[in-house]
Amino acid sequence: MVVVVHGGNAVSGGKLLRFVARTHLWRGSTATHSTAAIPSSHIVLDRKNGHEGNTSATITKYVASGSNSHSVRPPTLISTSETELVDSLLRRTEGLIGTLSSNVIAYSGGVDSSLAAALVHRVFTEQTGSNSGSSPQGSVTAVLGLSPAVPSEQIDTARSVAAAIGVNLLEVTTEEGSDSTYIANRGEACLACKTHLYSALNAVAKAASDSGKTLRGRSVVLYNGTNADDTKDPTRLGLVAASNFRVESPLLHTTKSDVRRAAKHLGLPNWNHAAAPCLRSRLAFGVEATRRHLENVGEAERRVRKTLKLDQSINMRVRYLAGKRAMVELDKEILHEKDAEATLRSEGFDEVFSKLGFQSYGVRAFKSGSVAAVPNGARNQSQRL
Repeated sequence: MVVVVHGGNAVSGGKLLRFVARTHLWRGSTATHSTAAIPSSHIVLDRKNGHEGNTSATITKYVASGSNSHSVRPPTLISTSETELVDSLLRRTEGLIGTLSSNVIAYSGGVDSSLAAALVHRVFTEQTGSNSGSSPQGSVTAVLGLSPAVPSEQIDTARSVAAAIGVNLLEVTTEEGSDSTYIANRGEACLACKTHLYSALNAVAKAASDSGKTLRGRSVVLYNGTNADDTKDPTRLGLVAASNFRVESPLLHTTKSDVRRAAKHLGLPNWNHAAAPCLRSRLAFGVEATRRHLENVGEAERRVRKTLKLDQSINMRVRYLAGKRAMVELDKEILHEKDAEATLRSEGFDEVFSKLGFQSYGVRAFKSGSVAAVPNGARNQSQRL
């Protein structure tokens, strides 16, 4: 089933559904959110945190893939330790999930959020006996935020993995790109982005739940794929937003390596994919997060990956540094194996980068978060979590 929303109207099976909502954004740790139906073509998010301007999120597609709900299978060879790992994750998820709630996963198609979606979906279906991810009282939905910071390849991966899991997928176009804090990219862009995302998820879930047609439940429970390693990274200010919105994570006490082990055990096709954070994370501190900059970085990465024949398990980034300088980062062993710099120059990448607005480029070993920077005040917020 596919539901496409135009002008605030959702058409499903010949029936017209209308769900739009307004929610207020608060930066404080005791954030409150109110939702009410309004006659608008957008989910309108009025910011109340001292920044000018509004943001909006528009529902673009709802895909129900219940017929595939059992398509994710464990591999034939079963490790006792991996079985115990998955069992412990399922037990933790059981303590978080609400069978009478709209259970909404902030989903990107990366291994973390994919595993979170698989766990929530499995527990819900086992507890309710519903293979479709929806019961008369509650539902489970993975929500994918769409913006210029999300490359098309990642969207394709997210759709295919959601289909493999069998979880309902809702795609929502977010507009953090209209937020001056996000655009400025001076250390708080991630916080601004996630605040918009969780507000949109909350608003969409509550509005749809009120309609009683797509997302069902007496309340909304938000989830993400935050793992134990993430909580040790002070640059991840999105965790502050998650705390403000009381977002739960089944993986909170699980390391990244164990996330991959569990994902492989459950048969998730992206268990070994390299981390794929949003394109905004490629921009150095102070390089504005404009649509053009994000799209140019995305296109540069697409061409580098194709030229060097890199699969999705290889870490590769094109960083946008000050002075319009591009920096290609690759896993160290691949850097030497592919003779990357010489290969790119021989394939005409001087011209490629020039056409994409860069004045020069270089190649170096990959380092996660190599251009991340956080203001002291924001860093203190992160460390208090």
